[in-house]
Amino acid sequence: MKNLQLKRNKEDSLLRFHPWVFSGAIQHADDGIAEGDVVRVVTSDGDFIAVGHYQQGSIAVRVLSFRDVEINDAFWYSRLESALKMRVSIGIADNPHNNTYRLVHGEGDLLPGLIIDIYGKTAVMQAHSIGMHLSRVQIAEQLVKVMGSRIENVYYKSETTLPFMDDMENGFLYGGSDDNTAVENGLMFYVDWLRGQKTGFFVDQRENRSLLEQYAKGKRVLNMFCYTGGFSFYAMRGGAELVHSVDSSAKAIELTNRNVQLNFPGDDRHKAFCEDAFKFLDNMGLYDLIILDPPAFAKHRGAIHNALKGYTRLNMKAMQKIQSGGILFTFSCSQVVTKDLFRNAVFTAAAQARRKVRILHQLHQPADHPINIYHPEGEYLKGLVLYVE
Repeated sequence: MKNLQLKRNKEDSLLRFHPWVFSGAIQHADDGIAEGDVVRVVTSDGDFIAVGHYQQGSIAVRVLSFRDVEINDAFWYSRLESALKMRVSIGIADNPHNNTYRLVHGEGDLLPGLIIDIYGKTAVMQAHSIGMHLSRVQIAEQLVKVMGSRIENVYYKSETTLPFMDDMENGFLYGGSDDNTAVENGLMFYVDWLRGQKTGFFVDQRENRSLLEQYAKGKRVLNMFCYTGGFSFYAMRGGAELVHSVDSSAKAIELTNRNVQLNFPGDDRHKAFCEDAFKFLDNMGLYDLIILDPPAFAKHRGAIHNALKGYTRLNMKAMQKIQSGGILFTFSCSQVVTKDLFRNAVFTAAAQARRKVRILHQLHQPADHPINIYHPEGEYLKGLVLYVE
């Protein structure tokens, strides 16, 4: 491995086990280092401190280990085995009522730049760094060994996370089944890992969907930014009077309708609308329960101001229209928008809507999306359940 040498006194964050090395901290790099290479990070005095994937950009190294180890088959096997062991211990893996979960959550599983979601017998793998992209075949081989009979397919899907890679191709690294049906808490759904967002489904809302089910009985429910309809079919199982799903994507609406029919064939309580969210809210009817789960409004710090304005406007419109005594589930998945910033945006929306609002629940990502205690940036999903008078 080649070395990257840090500037003097730039190792403090690494001594606290933060898994990123920023480009501004680098004093010298050995000749011949290419993007995706595994490199050793050393202090200004030449002492070893970490090993990780190198990449051009503000985050120059994503740390794989703070021990001077070889990144080989044994390394990948050990990390994947550890990730599976945690999911088994908390009851998410090997659950007969749920075969959908996140197996690897980047820094949260000490594998920065790698996401692996399990949908039934298929693992969908996604790289967020060139290093993980270059290691995809080796990782897939060890994944199959670790998972054993739990999976029959490994599908690679990274064209949206590494769009600058000219040779990027999605496809099966192992297996090749076209069975894309999975089960979450006893409900079935189709996963579009070919063209869908993320890995094909928003696994991180599983527990929040279950909570919504408890509030749905007899309610008129509006699911905004519905994507594949997860909240919608949980609401229907919870006994909702009617459920309306809204998304600007025609493909998302098509998949939502398929998922609803998969679980509730012939049920006429559900209707889907392909429409802009803000326009729909301007002209919407009467609802007792509204879900606002928009895509990330801010993907970098420079967009925070506009993102907060967007969250305020969106929540204000929903609060203005929701029935008295209504319940609002509202979320932000923007990593750079903190819990406090999001809560303040919702507070501003409540004040502008001139409604009495109480917080019933404060929501977050589930246990299979763990947060590395040394990497607080990994806490990205935040949500509030509000009672609106």
